[in-house]
Amino acid sequence: MRHTKKLRLTLLLFLLLSFNLHAQDKTGNKFGKGIKIEAQDSSFSMKFSTRFQTLYEGTLNLEDNEWSDKLLVRRARLKFEGYAYSKKLEYKVELGLSNRDIGGEIAQNNNTANIILDAVLKYKFHPNWQLWFGQTKLPGNRERVISSQKLQFVDRSLVNSRFNIDRDLGVQLHHKGKLGNGILKQAIAMSMGEGRNITSNNVGGYSYTARVEYLPFGDFTSKGDYFGSDLKREEKPKLSIGATYNFNDGAGRQGGQLKSFVTDTNGDQIINDLSTIFIDAMFKYQGFSIMSEYANKTASKDVDASNKFNTGTGLVFQAGYLLKSNLEIAGRYTQITPDNTTFSGLKEETEYTLGFSKYFVGHSLKIQTDASFVDILNNDNIFRYRFQVELSF
Repeated sequence: MRHTKKLRLTLLLFLLLSFNLHAQDKTGNKFGKGIKIEAQDSSFSMKFSTRFQTLYEGTLNLEDNEWSDKLLVRRARLKFEGYAYSKKLEYKVELGLSNRDIGGEIAQNNNTANIILDAVLKYKFHPNWQLWFGQTKLPGNRERVISSQKLQFVDRSLVNSRFNIDRDLGVQLHHKGKLGNGILKQAIAMSMGEGRNITSNNVGGYSYTARVEYLPFGDFTSKGDYFGSDLKREEKPKLSIGATYNFNDGAGRQGGQLKSFVTDTNGDQIINDLSTIFIDAMFKYQGFSIMSEYANKTASKDVDASNKFNTGTGLVFQAGYLLKSNLEIAGRYTQITPDNTTFSGLKEETEYTLGFSKYFVGHSLKIQTDASFVDILNNDNIFRYRFQVELSF
């Protein structure tokens, strides 16, 4: 009798499972485009997507021939976006799940995990005008605003990691219009100045950002000025030139919105006014692409602290060509020059990178690898090899 009951229960579970499998809904959504839903009364919509990057990185110290390597989930993200109440009111929420996404523990954030990357509302109050409120990327250098999913190399350059102004909490105003035969884009922002979701009181003043872009030949196909590689194989030359200025009044962190909070030898907080200038350009034509950026960050005063502010200049130039097989070869040159080796938190570095990418479904499914030689002044030179797989739907 007991065996008969177990058999009946097993059959029942099997039938329920079979029914659920056959009852699964089929969707018209496509790979790489997320899962989309919309209310019948058009009161809201949501697109859900997720992605992850698995990275292998090996480094050879060229002075002592010591090899070290690691394998990790470089990024893992969940993203929700759409509109709420009205199609004029858009939202975006993005969460970071990997260790590198969450970041290190800091006292100013109660030493808690910081998983919120974006949480922003975008109100289209007039044609070509948007008002943003919340946490998201500032209108900074192009390489930073380009999603980490859509990069031409395994990761961004040293110029970005040393100088970018990243994400912040505040308000932004965006406008897009015509200028002659071209497109003119402008953005201004006022934000807290200390980066994403810091829970302690602001230690200094606010951060002010202004950006302008000009596209003399009109828009890129599918917003191609903000993803790496010429995947759309532009039939006509396309060019975007941009410039950003950021003033962080009373910055408390090494990079303004990023890195460690700066303290003196007694552990007391130090603030400094940081000014950052970015000039960048993107060019694409028939599978050929070029991107270049210049960065300059200065401080109002030199400080003698354990964690110094990251000030100096940076230059990056990269170019690539996409074959008809969707295999791309690309090269990148990067130069970092601190403005003062005594008071700047940066080192003088030069990096040469050669990269290869294979795009199966654009940036949604790809394999990327690159090799770099890094020359660091007064430090051991290194060779670095990276291999990464990106999956996004």
